[in-house]
This record gives sequence, structure tokens and C-alpha cells, in this order.
Amino acid sequence: MRGWSTLVFGVVLVALVGYIYFVDSKSEPNAAAEKKEKPFGTVTAGDIEEIAVKTGGETARLEKADGKWQLVEPEKAAADDNEITSMTGSLASLEVNRVVDATAADLKQYGLDPPRVEVSFRSKGQKESKQLALGEKTPTGGDLYAQVPGQKRVFLVSSFLDSTFNKTPFALRDKTILKVERDKIDGLELVSGTTNVQLVKHGSEWTLVKPIAARADYAAVEAALERLSSAQMVAITSPSADAASVAKYGLDKPSSIMTAISGSSRATLSLGKTENAVVYAKDSSRPVVFTVAPTLKDDVIKKIADFRRKDLFDARSFTVTHAEFKRGSETIVLDKTTGKDGKDVWHNAAGKDVDAMKAEDVLNKVTGLRASSFEDKADPSLKMPALVVTFKFGENKMETTTFGRTATSVFASRSDEPGTAKVETSAFDDAMKALDAMK
Repeated sequence: MRGWSTLVFGVVLVALVGYIYFVDSKSEPNAAAEKKEKPFGTVTAGDIEEIAVKTGGETARLEKADGKWQLVEPEKAAADDNEITSMTGSLASLEVNRVVDATAADLKQYGLDPPRVEVSFRSKGQKESKQLALGEKTPTGGDLYAQVPGQKRVFLVSSFLDSTFNKTPFALRDKTILKVERDKIDGLELVSGTTNVQLVKHGSEWTLVKPIAARADYAAVEAALERLSSAQMVAITSPSADAASVAKYGLDKPSSIMTAISGSSRATLSLGKTENAVVYAKDSSRPVVFTVAPTLKDDVIKKIADFRRKDLFDARSFTVTHAEFKRGSETIVLDKTTGKDGKDVWHNAAGKDVDAMKAEDVLNKVTGLRASSFEDKADPSLKMPALVVTFKFGENKMETTTFGRTATSVFASRSDEPGTAKVETSAFDDAMKALDAMK
């Protein structure tokens, strides 16, 4: 009996699969993927020239001129390109998910009397604007009730559109604090209390010029600039501040001043009082007073040591052509030439070949030494050096660094920079062992 039942089941299964295949083969391709209605027809995002958004009692009106969007009401300001791109794209791709009421008599139940959000827009070549009203979310939260004013029906659109269209005038304006061409900045000045830091860029290298002359850490300076140039307003406090307002917010005597320099152009941000977890601020090119995040100052204005380059050498093992290591009365010299096979060959002071692997090991470990911290004064141990290193590298470049040692610490000082750097003892010991192996 069991075998007979299995056979019958198999026959039924084959017949069912065959039927499904036959039905599917007769169906139109993509029949299940019903094409959704677009309430505004073939609107193109790039052709939209005007947008008005009303939400929470506020109305923002924006216009595009010469390819650029501007906020024109309630005040004139540059628009936030990302917000407008999202909005125009959503209007162009808007689809009706489902009609829930073809002849709605009570719009309040949908949050459409009055609408929570009202959007109108006009495309290029069109005289009349098209409109969209958005109400509440459905009980499941997956959709929004919507209506095209003038039509009775209520339909559903995707709920993510709420975050796209439900925007205040402030949200739609450009909130960038300083207008600077990031890649053209060649100077940075930072003042806060007793801190006064000035940095200058030559080519691709940043240099400290105040309060000391020293090499700067490229990544640290670029990070500060990125934070400053990308900083945004939290809110606008006064659209057009007079002298009294400037003083009220502590901007007559700023607590901090940050200036990005590009050639002869200067973009300056001043920070005033801190209240309710925000900081009042003003840029020198506009009368508006706004607030910024309280972290902005600490993200940009750092200690001088944070801006200093931590590498004790600019040279790298592959760029060094001549090296001298002095320890007391002993000096080890390495000179690099190119052999007939095109490979690097190292010689000592007597002109004899030395082990290339050992030479590379020394150079890697010495050029890799870094400062873990800095001190303003030269450590006394540097008067009786444990090691003095001189490198020639690149195109006629030369640098010398002196190392001193106490019972517990290692210090270093470059000939062209003030102060003293503290070096990890273990890293220095590894370099000295590699140097001993050259003997």
C-alpha cells in the first residue's frame, strides 16, 4: 500500500508542476509586476524650476536660475543642493502605491484637512504649478496618505517621502558656514585664548610658522580643515545682526577665531558665547548670527603638538643616498650606488660593499622613529648624544637628528626644529641593535 501511495503522490506532483509551467508560459512577461501610476506623468527632475513647501506653518519657496537653486522665501539664501536633488528626484519618480478612497468626503481622517505638508512645483515651459498634499502615515507606518488638490481621491505613497518633503525653510537652505574652495586653501590661522597657531602650505607640504617654525603633520592639518570647511549651522539666531546683537552673543570679543586662507582671500569664523549646548558664531562675510556644534572648536583648534609632524625624518630607506651614524668617537657611513644589474649597492666609508639587507634594516628602523610627545625645552641628555644621524636624500636634501638617552627615556632633536621629541625606548633600542649588526 505504501508503494502505491507514493506512486500516486508522484503522479499528482508531476501533473501540478506541469500545470504551473503551462500557465506561466501563457502569461505575459512581468504580468505580476503591475505598472504603478505616476500622478504627475512624465515629470523630469532636471526640468523642475520652482518648488514651494509648506509645513508647520512655514513656507519655503525656491527657484532655479542659471542652473543653481536659491531659497527666495522667507529670505534669500543659497539652497542645499542635496535636499533639492532629493526633492526633485522624488517628485519625478512619485508613484501611487494604492488608491484607498476614490471619493473621499472626510479628509481629516487621513491628515489631509489641513495637509501636514503641501508641495507645489513648476517645470520648465509650464505656466501652472502641480501640487501634492501629504497627510498622516498609515497605521502600519509603511505609507503616507496623499492627495492631488482638486481631485477627490486619496492614495498612498511611500512613507520615506515624509523625510524628503517635510522640510522647514532652514532645512532647505545651504547651511555651510564658510564658503571656501577646499583644494585651494594654503593657509590656516587658529586663535583661542593663549593659543595662536599659523600654518602655511607649500606645494603639498604643511608647515608651522607660529608659534614655532616646524614641519606640520599633513593629516592633522587636513583633518582640521575638513572639519572647518564642512561645518554646518545648527540654527540661525539673528538673520541680520547689529552691533548690539553681536555683543549680546559674545561675538564682539570672540572666544575663538578660525581663518582659512586661499591666496589673498580669507574666510573667517568667529565663535562667541556657549549656551544650551550650542555656540554662537558668525562668519565675517555675512551679518547673520548662527549656532554651531560645541565640538567644532576642539575639532579644529588643537594643541601645537597635535599639529607637529611626528616622523623624526623626512627621508625613507628607499630615498636615502648617504647615511652617517655617530656614536661617541665611532661613525658608520653608508653610501648607495647602483650596480650593473640595476640593484642598489651599499658601501662603507672605505668603499667596501656591505650587506644590503643589513643596511636596509638599519635605514628602515631609524627612518621609522617617531615622536610620541614634544617638550618645549631641550633635554640635557642631548648634550652628550647617544646617537647623531645625518641623511642625504632626494634632490640634495639633508637632515640631522640628535638622540639623547637617560636611564628611562630617549629624546630627539632635529637641527632645524625647536624643542625636544620623546621617542619610544623599545623602537630606539631596535634601531641600535640593527646598527650594531653592521659592524
